[in-house]
Amino acid sequence: MRTCRVGLVGAGGVAQRHARVLSQFTDVELVGVTDVARDAAEALAADHGGRSFVDVDELLAAGLDAVYVCVPPFAHGPVEEAVIAAGVPMFVEKPVAVDLDTAERIGALVEQRGLLTAVGHHWRYLHVVQQARELLADRPVRMVNGAWLDKVPPVAWWAVRDRSGGPVVEQAAHVLDLVRVLAGEVVEVTAYGDGSPPPVAGADIDSVTAAALRFAGGGVGTLAAACVLTWKHRAGLEILADGLALSLAEDGLTVRDADGERHLPADPDGARVAVDRAFVDAVRGVGDDVRVPYAEALRTQRLALAVADSARTGRPVALPTGPAALAPTGVTVDA
Repeated sequence: MRTCRVGLVGAGGVAQRHARVLSQFTDVELVGVTDVARDAAEALAADHGGRSFVDVDELLAAGLDAVYVCVPPFAHGPVEEAVIAAGVPMFVEKPVAVDLDTAERIGALVEQRGLLTAVGHHWRYLHVVQQARELLADRPVRMVNGAWLDKVPPVAWWAVRDRSGGPVVEQAAHVLDLVRVLAGEVVEVTAYGDGSPPPVAGADIDSVTAAALRFAGGGVGTLAAACVLTWKHRAGLEILADGLALSLAEDGLTVRDADGERHLPADPDGARVAVDRAFVDAVRGVGDDVRVPYAEALRTQRLALAVADSARTGRPVALPTGPAALAPTGVTVDA
């Protein structure tokens, strides 16, 4: 494959970011864009040399090598089903759905089709994440404290629970994904929300959420999510192991151990490029560095929704463990 022909579903901010990155790759052709807002699709396509399409079916009929699904959380499901049916490799922006049933259904279809997929958890491509993993390789994690303390983004659907999933699902999923990478799988969560929405028209999400996490490896942790500020205050996590303290965020890693304290800078823009480069290389058959295929993102989705469900009900939520937890519902795992 000399050139990777890509189509975009969605023309919002995240789709615009991917289009800017993809247009820098000499081996990618942006064929076109479709969006329910036709003007937005036409504008994005015009900026990057493609054209707008009426719907997903018309876009797929153009003969694509890959599709980027960059739609709001509530719009996932039908788009992915159409792409899977066409057998086209698929990049899906997180969160992969607003609910678990949709995510599990899509995960099962991907597994059954054996489709190449990637999900936009670009923090996995931060160099400091690998450095943190190396530092923790011979030390069991004792405690993890994650946080996403921010504002309400300026999109109408974000503050509505059944449209976005709430801050834990829509924002803090990045943090929960790294929690899994660095501390292992969570087996139980207990969470509480304040029951008070932010001062935004139509809002019904919790302004703040606090959760306790219990890990399969014996560690414990917390997650704090908030959307009561007018700025992005902090997003990242702190990890404690024997004789080691790590503080990780998108802009760097701070390490404190017996040798003192040191800071290792990160490159978040580079990570956003790397996640697209890895997917395109995999589609073209010249690389194998997709770090978050759909099945892996599904595990993070389960965790995020477990926190959200516990906050809603006030009851602990247990997560599945063992081999069955690694497969989407509907996919058989051999014993």
